[in-house]
Amino acid sequence: MLALFAQRGDQYMLTNVGHLLTKRAAITPHREAFVEWERNRRFTFSELNTRSNQIASVLLTQGIKPGDRVATLLKNGIEFVESYFAIAKIGAVMVPVNWRLVSVEISYILKDSAASTLLFDAEFDNTVDELQSGKRGELPCQHWLRCSRGEAETPDWAQDYDELTAKGDISEPTTGASGDDNLFIMYTSGTTGHPKGAVHSHDGMLWSQLTSMSTSDMRGDDRFLLALPMFHVGCLNPTSLLVHRGATGVIMRDLDMPGMFNCIDAEKISIFMAVPALLQFMLHAPEREQCDISSVRWIATGAAPVPVSLLDAWAKLGVSIHQAYGLTESCGPGTLLLPEDAASKVGSCGRPQMHTELKIIDARGKTIPMGSDEPGELLLAGRHMMKEYWNNPKATAEALIDGWLHTGDICTWDVEGFITICDRKKDMVISGGENIYPAELENVLAACPDVQEAAVIGIPSVKWGETPLALVVAATGASPTNETLQQWCKDHLAGYKVPQLYKIVDHLPRNPSGKLLKPKLREQYPGPAPF
Repeated sequence: MLALFAQRGDQYMLTNVGHLLTKRAAITPHREAFVEWERNRRFTFSELNTRSNQIASVLLTQGIKPGDRVATLLKNGIEFVESYFAIAKIGAVMVPVNWRLVSVEISYILKDSAASTLLFDAEFDNTVDELQSGKRGELPCQHWLRCSRGEAETPDWAQDYDELTAKGDISEPTTGASGDDNLFIMYTSGTTGHPKGAVHSHDGMLWSQLTSMSTSDMRGDDRFLLALPMFHVGCLNPTSLLVHRGATGVIMRDLDMPGMFNCIDAEKISIFMAVPALLQFMLHAPEREQCDISSVRWIATGAAPVPVSLLDAWAKLGVSIHQAYGLTESCGPGTLLLPEDAASKVGSCGRPQMHTELKIIDARGKTIPMGSDEPGELLLAGRHMMKEYWNNPKATAEALIDGWLHTGDICTWDVEGFITICDRKKDMVISGGENIYPAELENVLAACPDVQEAAVIGIPSVKWGETPLALVVAATGASPTNETLQQWCKDHLAGYKVPQLYKIVDHLPRNPSGKLLKPKLREQYPGPAPF
């Protein structure tokens, strides 16, 4: 049998995330591992492990070696799960791509990561066609694997994922990686307009899972709804955790309110993740009265504090809310506000999770003591922090200093150790749980012929928590409208990044050195948005 454990002194430790599935399949082979809700496809841990080995065999046959990057442009589905574990088993590095991005953004990620293979869903044929159009020689991808899912015939330049997988070797691959070797590179939007690839190791993900298991009540008989996009660390982490714990994941390919309620009812979901905006929508959805959601024990949420009224409303339904703070660079975990503390610590994101250390520093780098009202930058440390930003030593040096991850978030720390985020140093807007960086939007708007300059700020939104407001100075002789500006942004940005609100202004406030005064803009345009 394949040796799953690496010897470290007198101890033996499982060090490859892919081998979590191997081990789980040996322990509970016939337990239901994952369910595809829309297609009612069900897989035991044994079946999932076999499929994972088959795709691993396919990748090895195509010449993928340990350390090679394999990109995925996949919506939620069993293909994402099995390819994740397959890539890990052979020591390659997964690059999960946000399928909401436009082709130029995806092209940048493929080039920057030097991905040699792209696994993509058939519904993204048009996007991949754009990537291929006149640029095939410019992209690093040598293999294009298409998950047809019953769609039209696979084009000549691609290979059919399902056909190849069915022919793959079911035995465990003998090549692999462990410990500090890279597991995945997850790209986050960059404050300078270019995304940065946060690199995480096998050890990092294992410690992330240990951290989550130490502070959350997940049981082997739980059924976890995976409705958030799997390319997010907020969904990739639980996907791994479910296998580690031996619980069942129920996958929703597309998030819609009726489908979500029906899924919770039919599959007896006990845990799921949702941003506060979604929790609010769910309370007022007509399906809530039509479906039985009594199986739900608790919900994990993040991105923004949950109002007491929302906590109380879910508590009346017998559901507790776990409020977490984390980021891609921390592989998920950071702080956690438990239900028993939520009422007395409104607005807080909790205390540091197990295996996670934190401190707060002032502008001079001096540590601010717990119990001080002075705000400072939040720093995190732990075995689950990222290793680096891929191909970006400058950004790495700025983010990782003496073992501490500088989050860029400004917070306070009360006498009991509870953290409250009060500002974002990086100027980020969080809209519906998605991170939107104004600099990227400003760069796109500045490239519009009708625009002289632009600034983007976040304003409060009842529906989304925050939404971007674009303040635009028109170019001489131009008369841009909301419609023309929005269409320009739609042509150059992923849909969720496109501002819905625009305001034409005479000028933007700047200091004597020419620096844009964002605080002044926030004072002038406090919101809220009309939605």
